[in-house]
Amino acid sequence: MMPRVLTMNITDLNRECLLHLFSFLDKDSRKCLSQTCHKLQDVFQEPCLWTFLHFSSPSELRKKNYILGPALKSLSICWYSSRVKICNIEDWVKTTLQKSMCRPHLNTVSDFLQEVCRRCPNLQTLTLSGCAHIGDENLIQVLKHCPHLQSLKLENCSGVTDRTLAKVLLLSRRLQTLHVNFCRNITQKGLSLMQQGCPGIILQADRSADMIADRTPDDIISLQRTSRKIILR
Repeated sequence: MMPRVLTMNITDLNRECLLHLFSFLDKDSRKCLSQTCHKLQDVFQEPCLWTFLHFSSPSELRKKNYILGPALKSLSICWYSSRVKICNIEDWVKTTLQKSMCRPHLNTVSDFLQEVCRRCPNLQTLTLSGCAHIGDENLIQVLKHCPHLQSLKLENCSGVTDRTLAKVLLLSRRLQTLHVNFCRNITQKGLSLMQQGCPGIILQADRSADMIADRTPDDIISLQRTSRKIILR
């Protein structure tokens, strides 16, 4: 008589083992596994699994394969697509085609950050790269609602200006690291005020103050008139 073989289903594992298993999976795999039964769905929603979130494009924010909650400590949205170049073009310069390419994700990141402000008060690290459609107001809300923020790293975010730097001085007592690399609307004046007001913060601004800031058509006309006056004199 052959010995009886014992079989075991994944749902026979205790919660601690299931949490350990889920910790090795990416967001998509966790979501797929959670859809197989109520027990695994419950494990998927465990806050301790969602202390870190990384997204590589705005479209990933719509997948609903993650949980936002008080356990979130680190958030990263880094988009390196060629479309980032189009997003960073000044709105008044964009063609109809370029505007249509931006429209589907125009408010995606800013809406997501609003949810972060509402659900994730313990956020400590925020990294945004290539998020051209976020502005000062989005970041100011994060600074207000995430008082434990220690690191804010921005790269190629053309909507960010010196206004964000000014609010950092007022709102972020725990901020230790601030990067505003390739953010063309950050000025040298804003950086100098930041360094004077918060000398202890590790400030990095590669190329930001050296880049050409956005100009509206009215600004360009005014600049041309000034140049003509200088030449006439």
